[in-house]
Amino acid sequence: MDQSAIRVVEAPALASEVCLPATAGRVGLLELFAAVSDGRSEQGRDHPVAVVLALAAGAVVAGMRGYTAIAGWVADVPEALRRRLYERGGGKPTVRFPPSKATIWRVVTDTDAQTFDQVVGTWLMTRMADERPDTAPDAAGEPDGSGPSGLMQVRLDGKVVRGATDADGTQVHLLAALAGRPGDVTVVAAQTQIDTKSNEVPHATEVLDRIRDLRDAVVTADALHTVKATAAHIHARDGFYVLPVKENRQALYTAVNALPWSQTPITYCHTDIGHARITRRTIRVLPAPPDLPFPHAAQVYLVERYVTDLAGEHPSAAAALGVTNLPATVASPADLAGYPQSHWGVESLHWLRDTLYAEDASTTRTRSGPRIMATLRNLAIGAIRLAGRHDITEATRWASRDMHRPFTILQLTT
Repeated sequence: MDQSAIRVVEAPALASEVCLPATAGRVGLLELFAAVSDGRSEQGRDHPVAVVLALAAGAVVAGMRGYTAIAGWVADVPEALRRRLYERGGGKPTVRFPPSKATIWRVVTDTDAQTFDQVVGTWLMTRMADERPDTAPDAAGEPDGSGPSGLMQVRLDGKVVRGATDADGTQVHLLAALAGRPGDVTVVAAQTQIDTKSNEVPHATEVLDRIRDLRDAVVTADALHTVKATAAHIHARDGFYVLPVKENRQALYTAVNALPWSQTPITYCHTDIGHARITRRTIRVLPAPPDLPFPHAAQVYLVERYVTDLAGEHPSAAAALGVTNLPATVASPADLAGYPQSHWGVESLHWLRDTLYAEDASTTRTRSGPRIMATLRNLAIGAIRLAGRHDITEATRWASRDMHRPFTILQLTT
């Protein structure tokens, strides 16, 4: 790439800088992939990294799980379609043979995983803003106020790729930030790999910093991330947090649990009937005490969940405390009840990666391979959802029946 013709393109959601052609305009996936390197010179290569990654992405949209399946699918891509990708991706349009399994494996395992995560997050967030303009700031940089409380929800969640190991033999542990409105499409906006001698907590701010703008966004996570430093970081970036309070933060838990909850009225109640059970959720909300040992707290809450079968028998109950810097003027009790509940929608992403793509059964063990494959799955699931298809498994079957469909979903044919 000519260094004189590159500049930093500001993506709608990511802070990380990605070098792209100055004439790129609305940047497409193939152009974003051109910013990714596998450490080797592009000069004289038959199969540019961008094209190989684009072909692999198409294969994963079609449901392919590993290198052998991806290579077999890529070999069947029509020559005319493949040639257009090579022309746009800087390859030789005269190349008439697809990349081999060895070439695909080499590119995937040597690709700069951090940059790849960044460009995939950029593309997914840009698509979400294009498809749903209410998820992006307006021209003045202010949210438009639509959706629950007018807030984008950013869900922090980690996943261990159990069957895969890194180069040193340790399991690959990834921390991702999923963005979207509650009840709407969510996509992986940022992702990083956890150091083998660390845990998710010190990486939380790193992942959040890859999202350019946290203004008027609410960050949710599990109790591991109810940490003063993380909460202060979110607040400093003009964002909001809604975090559970459990006994792993003993001082905070003791202070919140000691509040007069039995004298506090229920301010919101919701009942669901489904999956052969009745679930009733209630919430009680109090102003945060001024001496609460947690930064910038505005409100604390108690969510109680009661579950019975359809006959009203076999009851069970659970209670969860939480803390937030959302003021009562911004978030209603219904909102405070909804954000923790919608947070666990992240499990559907993990479930799809484990069932549809058999991620936990994968034995990918080389360099960046496990992380790149996980990111390709995030990309495929996000792109399918943004295309308006909610049954991901059926959508991959549909996409696999026509070689043009995966590239259409990824907007690689325009």
